[in-house]
Amino acid sequence: MVLIKAKDAYSFWFKIFIDFPKTYRRTIGEKIEGYFLELLENIFASQYLNGEKKINRLMIAISKLDGVKFFLQISWENKCIANEKYLALSSKIDEVGRMLGGWKKGLENKTPQV
Repeated sequence: MVLIKAKDAYSFWFKIFIDFPKTYRRTIGEKIEGYFLELLENIFASQYLNGEKKINRLMIAISKLDGVKFFLQISWENKCIANEKYLALSSKIDEVGRMLGGWKKGLENKTPQV
């Protein structure tokens, strides 16, 4: 489910990226793009791992999501993204973050501490 929500957020970002100011597309735009793709990759890979490996991969995914949030905020502050698009994308990203955090917490409760 979290992968579906993350893909949905990425699809929304992709539409924003097409209209991103050309001057910033190759810098901060591509930075956001890279973080998004790494986020998706890590969520996808997490589905096939077990125990501590899955938790570690989820922590990387959460870190990538934080990178997306950070650079999106910078691009919004510099008027590369319209307010309504930024708010809509932020809402989608926040939902993905809550889902990742819940998934990680659930795994930590199940995984025995060494």
